[in-house]
Amino acid sequence: MKLGKEAMEKLRAEITGKLSAGDELVVIGAVALRGTRLIAEREYAFLRNYFSKGFLFHCRILEEEYGIQETPANREGTADMESISLLALKAGASALYIMGEGGVLSALWKMAEASQVGLAADLRRIPIRQETIEICEHFDLNPYYLRSEGALLAGVPRSDALVRELERIGVPWAVIGRTNHENSRILYSGVNVRYLDRPAADEIYKMKWYAPQNGISSQLEEIWQN
Repeated sequence: MKLGKEAMEKLRAEITGKLSAGDELVVIGAVALRGTRLIAEREYAFLRNYFSKGFLFHCRILEEEYGIQETPANREGTADMESISLLALKAGASALYIMGEGGVLSALWKMAEASQVGLAADLRRIPIRQETIEICEHFDLNPYYLRSEGALLAGVPRSDALVRELERIGVPWAVIGRTNHENSRILYSGVNVRYLDRPAADEIYKMKWYAPQNGISSQLEEIWQN
């Protein structure tokens, strides 16, 4: 079922540009870092039964180390979201989406839906920290639907120039797939193949203590209702 006109307009407003069939999909920065930090902080006492203090401390600073900062940082060599976005556009990016609630799979669906393209992506290529995987396993959470502030999804006809710049400044990246003219949106993981579903609620909502002021985003509610 397609989105209504108003919901589609709001969705497109979240995205810079528009994907074209044949664009390579590039994830910049590791995913699910914000969710990992929130869980490590709130569930520290429980997680100390399984992990060292050092491990949990590192979980709390993953976003600083492997994510893109929201604003320019004082630390030399640290890239911020605005500068990385401009770098991607100069490298020929067709579309950009700053990740957040719903994680990388929500970002993929939104970009494809807003641009009316299909896609094929490999889950194994998505940059994700082992710390995130281990934390999520303890709470039976899907890290690909977990809050991913600090990561950016880009669509670009050829990723060569963008990748060279990201390598130069030391920002994690991965080409995870490509868009196409088809209606289907397919995710691969080894021999397993499945379709990309409409965004579900962020996995962080499974944690009973998580209660943001505005609840589940109104934009997600509109997607579910249309």
